[in-house]
Amino acid sequence: MNAILASTQPTGAGRDPLRGPGRTTTVVGVALTLVVLVVGLAWAKWIPYDAKARALAESGTWSGKAIFGKAGQPGDAPSWHGAVEFTRAYVTAVWKAALVAILVASALEAFVPKRLILDAMNRRSSWAQGVSGGLLALPSMMCTCCTAPVAIGLRRRGAPAGATMAYWLANPLLNPAVLLFLGLTMSWQMVSTRVAVGVLVVVGAAFIAQRRARAVDPSELLDVDSDPRSVAQMPVRFLKALARYLVIVIPEYLLLVVLTGLFSGWLSDFAHLGDRAGLLALVIVGVVGALLVIPTGGEIPVIAGLTAAGVGFGTAGVLLITLPALSVPSLVMVARSFGVRTTLGVTAWVITGGLVAAAVLTAIA
Repeated sequence: MNAILASTQPTGAGRDPLRGPGRTTTVVGVALTLVVLVVGLAWAKWIPYDAKARALAESGTWSGKAIFGKAGQPGDAPSWHGAVEFTRAYVTAVWKAALVAILVASALEAFVPKRLILDAMNRRSSWAQGVSGGLLALPSMMCTCCTAPVAIGLRRRGAPAGATMAYWLANPLLNPAVLLFLGLTMSWQMVSTRVAVGVLVVVGAAFIAQRRARAVDPSELLDVDSDPRSVAQMPVRFLKALARYLVIVIPEYLLLVVLTGLFSGWLSDFAHLGDRAGLLALVIVGVVGALLVIPTGGEIPVIAGLTAAGVGFGTAGVLLITLPALSVPSLVMVARSFGVRTTLGVTAWVITGGLVAAAVLTAIA
């Protein structure tokens, strides 16, 4: 096939290979996507986190309280006032990252050929896909909700399910900035547990997602009709993709955050949920942690407050994994791309990872 395609292309000793048919479009598309990615992450993540790390290095304590306090005191009954206040605080914390995520997702759909994404993320085994997706996630440093649109965009461009799932979960679980924040404000046991169990969860989730992914015809993944055909097409493609996210994903996202905030005061009474010894209590904490939504690093004040109040390391260990990894809004958003069964299977795996973290942290703390 390559030989046939090559025979149809014009030849000439002076022709620049980067300006052959389709190559200029590819180079421009990749360059535009990288600009959106790098400039956006520098604005929303890298520069603010550098300032945050410097402040934490001096103080050694996390400034601010858990976001659930905006919805009311732990154990408070649901209220719409609390839901609105929670949503306002959450949007204030994540709007920059959410905007960047939507722009990156739109750029992936509009500018980058499927072949390049498949080459970058596809690996022979599910385990290797977990590693590749996890490594690609490290610079992003997004929370689970903000990285969901990027995961959706990657799947729409043919990225394998395993690598995309790893990318989605590694963003919150293996975020280098959050690991640094944990190290500056809490114990080495917390950091080491988060890294070890986080890697296990990310790679295992990639295996689950890839194993359950539907079989896709390679011609569908590499359908050139869905790729940009010229630079002139790119603005229209980008605006169409962006409009899709703004009209469908954002309203759904905000509605789910409001509903989660409505019950956050009631559900975030982790001290009460985990005050009974035993596996069942930790499972309940894990399920609740997987449902609630927090901004990047939002688990740190929660865990710090619980440990300061004398709550056991089991509860802290479960929340160390489940609270940042998942949330109702992010689960609903990605379920269309991965399928409900796969999403539920990965949710169960993340909760299991939280139980493993509870056992590890209890043993070494």
